[in-house]
Amino acid sequence: MRAFERTAATRFPVAVDAALRDAGWQPGRWDIRQAEVWADALRAHESPAGHRHSVFPSAVEAWAEFGGLRVRPSGTGRQIAPTPFLIDPMRGLHLARTLSDLGRALGTDFAPLGEETDGQALLAIDAEGRVYSLDHTGDWYLGADIDAALTTLVTGTLPARLTRA
Repeated sequence: MRAFERTAATRFPVAVDAALRDAGWQPGRWDIRQAEVWADALRAHESPAGHRHSVFPSAVEAWAEFGGLRVRPSGTGRQIAPTPFLIDPMRGLHLARTLSDLGRALGTDFAPLGEETDGQALLAIDAEGRVYSLDHTGDWYLGADIDAALTTLVTGTLPARLTRA
């Protein structure tokens, strides 16, 4: 069995489970107090141009379970190098307009989720729970939910680039 395949005993592929546990995650982890602190801070922030953050259940749930984790995957990756990341929505505090613009383009609301590679890309989650990465080269779709996105980042799976179609 390959390391990135699911087993009946884990929620995540083995390599993803191991990387998350190394970062401090465990099944049942749930820090709703910290998630609410972040939600309140994001709701209270307004950009100089008047842009505000959206906060919704899929974001709060992702923050509660994975917030504060700094994941540094190892290995070669399936298609690209695995990506180190931090789940901390405050890393996107000053990007309300960027997330608003993306939301308008895709017809949904976005909230910050964290960052990749020490600030080289912003991780964002939409109201449906889909996860994206925004960097200087474009916007990338990481997965239909937080589990899929974490798997993409840890296993080095090439994400889909968002294009105008």
